[in-house]
Amino acid sequence: MNDADLSNKGKVPIVPGGKLLNGHLKEFREDPILFLKKASSYGEVVKIRFGPFQNVYLISNPEWIKQVLVTKSRCFVKSKDFHALKPIIGEGLLTSEKETHMRQRRLIQPAFKRSHIINYGQDMIDITTDFVSKWDDGEERILTQDMMSITLGIISKTMFSLDFKEGYSILGKPIETAMRVAVKRMRTLFNLPLWIPTKTNLEYKDALDKLNKVLYSVIENRRKDTERHEDMLGILMAARDDDHGIGMTDTQVRDEVMTIFLAGHETTANALSWTFYLLSQYPEAQKKLFDEIDNVIGNRQPVPEDFMNLPYTQNIIWESMRIYPPAYVTGRQVEKDVEIGDYRFKKGDTIMVSQYVMHHKPEYFPDPESFRPERFENNFLKTIPAYAYFPFGGGPRVCIGNHFAFMEAVLILATISQRFKLNLAKDHRPVIPFPSITLRPRGGLRMNLEERNKHDRTDSNPSF
Repeated sequence: MNDADLSNKGKVPIVPGGKLLNGHLKEFREDPILFLKKASSYGEVVKIRFGPFQNVYLISNPEWIKQVLVTKSRCFVKSKDFHALKPIIGEGLLTSEKETHMRQRRLIQPAFKRSHIINYGQDMIDITTDFVSKWDDGEERILTQDMMSITLGIISKTMFSLDFKEGYSILGKPIETAMRVAVKRMRTLFNLPLWIPTKTNLEYKDALDKLNKVLYSVIENRRKDTERHEDMLGILMAARDDDHGIGMTDTQVRDEVMTIFLAGHETTANALSWTFYLLSQYPEAQKKLFDEIDNVIGNRQPVPEDFMNLPYTQNIIWESMRIYPPAYVTGRQVEKDVEIGDYRFKKGDTIMVSQYVMHHKPEYFPDPESFRPERFENNFLKTIPAYAYFPFGGGPRVCIGNHFAFMEAVLILATISQRFKLNLAKDHRPVIPFPSITLRPRGGLRMNLEERNKHDRTDSNPSF
């Protein structure tokens, strides 16, 4: 297709509204989800204005999304807003580009092979079992924090052979602080340099200092350890450059460790928080979950092999990530002029694709606002376009830990639900999404515990 053909297709529609200087930035910053849904209603490709000089295009066509993420991915790099994450994760897998990204991905990939993931399953179950052994019938919990602690504990143990009993307080809190400031900077046109000692910058620096203290201590202790380790940290520290045989510096290792900590716990924790919330609102689905767990596992300790025998539990996770995808929007910057579908985009343009928008399109998901795990039965995903549903992204930058995360979510859900029913606190304010780096419940979730089958249970699930 030549330029004349493209020009005859007409211009990309511009989303109405917006201010003279900031464009749609204020509206997007106030409610990204509502804005993206509104913007997508104007066409499969629409132009959004974020400031006076930045051309941003939202694409909502599955085939064109595939071109951006897969078939023409070499024409794109991560969008500029990801630069705000570099003080946190440096040049880790999430932010690195081109050869650096591919080299690091090749080094890390062995830890996430399907054959290895089953070996992590027992740690997932044991850490969850140990954590909930301290829960009591009738107790109110801040579930969002609990899920962060469990997933931090799992990623610490499986990837780095670390035992963080209080994972949320050690790493979770400083990670949340750093991410909150980073998100604010991502959505602001003009930011003060980080070296200026504002209250926010000082808070940010303190959080980064706490994270670095923990991570560099882990790296230092491992370098002193003469024992060979086959975990992620061992792979990173044993890696050598193909050309010169040079290993990673402490800073390079730190960046990848921080990336895995961040990407390896927060998305799964949020997916599980949303899952328990949705189950509390849909008692029929919750009952079907309990029936499956009781039939497959009963009162015995769960084992990793149960994963394959819990299809409804798996479908619950798929449906939860459809309604509330932890990664709700993905950005790419055009590095060289490219044709996507019927349109040509120029170097410097920004492309956005939204999992949230696509996952709520009624042409692919009838009654999209309802929680219906049954919709994923009978190979449902093969009946819709590939990029109508893409909770883990796609292409060369697809989430490297997607199989790990999905198995983890299923086993945590099954292990907790074997023992407890979770009910939203009666005085809870309305639950609404808060789009940070990931999609989380605004203000957290308070849930009450109701022990299941407490008169029939045995002591077959001791703390490990």
